[in-house]
Amino acid sequence: MPRAVHHGAADLLAGLRRHDPRLLLSERDVRRLVPGVSAWLERGVDPEAVAQALSRGLPERMRDPASVLAYRLTELLPPHLPPVPVARRPRRPDPLQNCNGCDRAFRAPAPGRCRDCPPAAA
Repeated sequence: MPRAVHHGAADLLAGLRRHDPRLLLSERDVRRLVPGVSAWLERGVDPEAVAQALSRGLPERMRDPASVLAYRLTELLPPHLPPVPVARRPRRPDPLQNCNGCDRAFRAPAPGRCRDCPPAAA
């Protein structure tokens, strides 16, 4: 995993106490939880959204905040985003042609006769 993602994950975990003072984690807890946070960040989740998912709606009494966070990191992990579809250029309509039989305008990829005229004699 990229080192920058790990560093950002550790900072995110250390900063959770700003959201809730009960989330004061030890260095050991941060190292244990970094891979879980990194998984969220690698899936394109905004760091603030990760912090909100981990810190909102916490139980009133927590004996081990790191265990609560570990549970949330695995159980609430969002799926990978599907690939962005390649934008297709809209198909352009065939150009207007003049019928070789009746001189009426019609759309076709190449000059020729419209569908109402009989085929040209060879």
